[in-house]
Amino acid sequence: MTSKASIDHHALVSLIRKCSSLKELKLIHGNMFRTGSIHDTFLASKLIESSAISMTGHMDYAHVVFSQIHHPNTFMWNTMIRGYSVSECSFQALSLYQQMLCSGSLPNSFTFGFVLKACCRLLRLQEGKQVHAQTVKSGLEFELPVTNGLVRLYVSCGEVEAGRVLFDEMPQKDNISWSIIVTGYAQNGRDREALSVFREMQAANVEIDGFTLATVLGVCGNTGALALGKWVHSYIDRNLVKIDVALGTSLVDMYSKCGAVGDAHRVFETMVEKDVMAWSGMIGGFAIHGFGREALQVFAEMKKRKVRPTAVTFTSVLSACSHSGLVEEGRRNFNSMQSDYKIEPQIEHYGCMVDLYCRAGLVDQAHEFIIAMPIEPNSILWRTLLAACKLHGKTKLGESISRKVLALDPHSAENYVLVSNVYASRGNWSKVSRIRGLMKTNGAKKSNGWSSIEVNFIVHQFVMGDESHPETGEIYQMLDKMSKRLKREGYVATTGYVLHDIDEEEKENALGLHSERLALAYGLLHTCEASQIRIVKNLRVCGDCHSAIKLISKVYKREIIVRDRVRFHHFREGLCSCHDYW
Repeated sequence: MTSKASIDHHALVSLIRKCSSLKELKLIHGNMFRTGSIHDTFLASKLIESSAISMTGHMDYAHVVFSQIHHPNTFMWNTMIRGYSVSECSFQALSLYQQMLCSGSLPNSFTFGFVLKACCRLLRLQEGKQVHAQTVKSGLEFELPVTNGLVRLYVSCGEVEAGRVLFDEMPQKDNISWSIIVTGYAQNGRDREALSVFREMQAANVEIDGFTLATVLGVCGNTGALALGKWVHSYIDRNLVKIDVALGTSLVDMYSKCGAVGDAHRVFETMVEKDVMAWSGMIGGFAIHGFGREALQVFAEMKKRKVRPTAVTFTSVLSACSHSGLVEEGRRNFNSMQSDYKIEPQIEHYGCMVDLYCRAGLVDQAHEFIIAMPIEPNSILWRTLLAACKLHGKTKLGESISRKVLALDPHSAENYVLVSNVYASRGNWSKVSRIRGLMKTNGAKKSNGWSSIEVNFIVHQFVMGDESHPETGEIYQMLDKMSKRLKREGYVATTGYVLHDIDEEEKENALGLHSERLALAYGLLHTCEASQIRIVKNLRVCGDCHSAIKLISKVYKREIIVRDRVRFHHFREGLCSCHDYW
């Protein structure tokens, strides 16, 4: 026969678990205090667990209960450390851990896992390393919660190699382990390694969760790995993974960044739930492809659905107007930010407007706009205007702005390169030499340009004049064939884009070895004639390469999609989707 005490005991546990508010929990706590059952270790642990874990945001109350326990057990310490580790007061988890050690209680693998989570949130690498040493002393360093926590700590703090060594040494790995290392590489900008580990994950038949899928989709978007992105999408469909707002937005972003904006829009249309980021993402996707009218249609539908735009939304809208030459629409939406939505324009919105005017050739209006800005313009806005002065022959204004650009940001290599190019385009090599001397004196280093192409799920990356690829011989033979075929079609290199004091033949050779040409040659070698060639470039495509790729698309009868730092270019039958407006 069950005793009344055991019935009360079970009833209390049931009541604690059913609590939906702190008020209810306090009533039970009061009853336990009056009856003395607060000293029941099991009941007290359930009370702490309910306030610290089940009902988030009540760590202060959990701490009050915990402080009333004279000899808390390991479960209680762990519950408190766990609660603090995911709270806004993560540092309290480290403090409690020290108290636990001083009390004589022995930490277990879960303790270390929770403490490491707090170290990770706080980016406390040194404290994390101390915990690592303690796990070794305890003989628990290869327990799964511990190793996962250690790998996450190292990759989150930028020590990816240390995290990878631990990952490789793990005697057993779960899907969380794989997710941590893939995400770690991605968060540290090491996209190629992230994709490589993801392929290992696939080969190991590890179940992939939604968070990892979203991470990999982000990497696919960054690298232009459309084939792998499509595989991820098919995996989601095959395994009936729920496409929530976050995953749906990741798919839209991936397809947009991989040049498949039509696929992005199809995914967007099928999303049951869309938040403001999803709408903004679709508008931004159309914007980078130069489909301004389509972007504005999505924006109009968004407003019709009563979804309130944010500052991010307006950045995408204004960018769409800029890339499509929609000056009046850009002005109207810029004014609408404040008048209709009370959103104060930020520097990026002013930047979009300056870019809009400059791309439309309205250099004087862009200059007047900058002068009238209520906030201080940065070097990026002046640099945009300087590039427009160079393009449209505004020499006097350009020289004035050159001095301003270098004064505002004397350590930006991009500023020196642009100013140098302004003088080089006019053949003023003495000024070019002086500017490059200043660049060297101030320690400004130019970013290396690269282009990548995905073939058979592998991303190949090239730099100018690259000879490191194992198929360099075949690639250069293809470059030579491309060059001869273009010349037969009447192509003449625009050597003015080579802004160095060298002879015309050297300039032509330099243009032919740009990274996008190498990637294109590889694509022509390794893709079938009916397929698209997709290239991602980290810098803006130069004018001569733009002209050459237009002609290549015609003579080789191929559709070539190039994503540069600014936008997408869809080359087909000798034409580009940007209409030479980029």
